[in-house]
Amino acid sequence: MNVEDWKSQIKRGTLEYCILMLIKQRPYYGYEIISKLEQYPIVAAKENTIYPLLRRLLKEEYVSSSWQESTEGLPPRKYYTITEKGNEYLNAMSLEWDNLLTAISEIKGGLIYE
Repeated sequence: MNVEDWKSQIKRGTLEYCILMLIKQRPYYGYEIISKLEQYPIVAAKENTIYPLLRRLLKEEYVSSSWQESTEGLPPRKYYTITEKGNEYLNAMSLEWDNLLTAISEIKGGLIYE
């Protein structure tokens, strides 16, 4: 496995977490999520990854959606909002994320890079 494969594995494991954190801040529509994630190349993803993930989050009731008219004369946009169940899931994910970072920091603390 090379670093690019490893980065891909990291992305798959954290993309859902990142999307829920964004949606918790405020409602987002799909393309807006994609654009926001592009600011962070390690978690950037294309439509064919984001939209199926959003559909799954909807199906599992972690997010809800609503259509809103666009002010620029564009077609309506589907906005995603985190649900109470989604908040509980995100809180559990955050706890595990913090545990992971703590473990990695402690393990990494003993390493010397050359």
